[in-house]
Amino acid sequence: MKIKKANEEYLEKAMRLSEEEVERLQSRMRAKLTRRADDRKLTTIEALAIQLEIDDEQLAEWREKRLEINKKNKK
Repeated sequence: MKIKKANEEYLEKAMRLSEEEVERLQSRMRAKLTRRADDRKLTTIEALAIQLEIDDEQLAEWREKRLEINKKNKK
């Protein structure tokens, strides 16, 4: 699996993160991203931006599934 490039929007968000937010995000970061940042194939900011994008995608998927569950429960 290829690591995707960091989106400009997420790069800007990553640069504005506080130290505490960076630490929280790094704790959720996938091993492959962490390894790439450690190997200097990605900058830390790029790795954080990619993780932010992954988090947003997962949240959107979760919301869609939750809506489906709620619709089924109302019937």
